[in-house]
Amino acid sequence: MVKVLVSSCLVGNKVRYNASCLSISEPELIWLNSNVELVIFCPEVSAGLPIPRAPAEIIAGQGVDVLDGLANVVGNDGIDVTTQFVSGAQNALELCQKHQIKYVVLAEGSPSCGSSKIYDGTFNGIKMDGSGVTTALLERNGIIVFSQHTIAKLRSTLEKQSQ
Repeated sequence: MVKVLVSSCLVGNKVRYNASCLSISEPELIWLNSNVELVIFCPEVSAGLPIPRAPAEIIAGQGVDVLDGLANVVGNDGIDVTTQFVSGAQNALELCQKHQIKYVVLAEGSPSCGSSKIYDGTFNGIKMDGSGVTTALLERNGIIVFSQHTIAKLRSTLEKQSQ
């Protein structure tokens, strides 16, 4: 069975900055549980960030810029958490490599896990096109990232692969 890494917050674990969780729709979660082996992981918690924690955004860039040392991840309390976000991304990559995981489902909008949208760094609730630190590192290493909103694309990819 194919292993798929999934953001811990998407399966009901209250690990987000505000000690909440997100969700995957019930039909998609049933499909995932029936067709893949889920590997549950939170990059931010793996890097030692507490729950709850200050909401963080990437300032003046996106995940690739953080990896390249051109942007930072900062909490709305002013504390720079770039090191923890990069460490969490590296932990996710190591886990994927260890388990030969080629596909992941990460939480959209997150400065770690966003795959197509992230917050713009102003802490005003404005999203922009871009990806988070973990997504950027995984994609650099050939791992395909989906969000909780694009699980149908993952399903299609896996079905084509099995034909």
